[in-house]
Amino acid sequence: MINVLLITFLITLFFVAIANRLLTYIKVLAFQGVLLFAVVFIQLNNINTFNLILILMETIFFKSIAVPVFLAYIIKHNKITREAEPYLPHFISLIIVTMICVASILLVNSIKDNELDKIFFVVALSALFTGLYFIISRRKIITHVMGYLIIENGIFVLSLALGSQMTMLVNIGIMLDVFVSVLVLGIFTNRIGDTFEAMSVDNLSNLKD
Repeated sequence: MINVLLITFLITLFFVAIANRLLTYIKVLAFQGVLLFAVVFIQLNNINTFNLILILMETIFFKSIAVPVFLAYIIKHNKITREAEPYLPHFISLIIVTMICVASILLVNSIKDNELDKIFFVVALSALFTGLYFIISRRKIITHVMGYLIIENGIFVLSLALGSQMTMLVNIGIMLDVFVSVLVLGIFTNRIGDTFEAMSVDNLSNLKD
């Protein structure tokens, strides 16, 4: 069951590569949060009530509800157009994401460790590098925030690959990291939106100290 969920998560990366609507990106991020909750819920052994509440807050409430609503608010507040405006065609992006996944599989298979849960590492590395590519290949600043969130989801999966029991420190650390990063980038995006009409990274070159 976990493998099916992780493969579904991997498929969402391909979907993001060919999607062009910002709201579609937000829906994918929300769906990834639900998938991560299901994976953690199955992965954890002898789960206690407090840890379950923390996981619910981190995945369902934060990743699937709070962050998508916050991003939708930024898009509406700054009157950002619906298109993501990528630098490369969607077909090229799909090929690049496919190459990222294949390279991740080859890299993980080269590791000689019988205790290593390879599918977690494949999905984690694919999400990390896809998020980086997402940041590089999209023109709008808001899409850079979304790319960073994909990277955060990859880090979340990577933490699962390191052990069947997620420590409280890892949970809190990831949650605080995502919260602070989205808050700072959200404020930054709003400030850019108040200064420039077009939410493009090209406008950053016009900023002065």
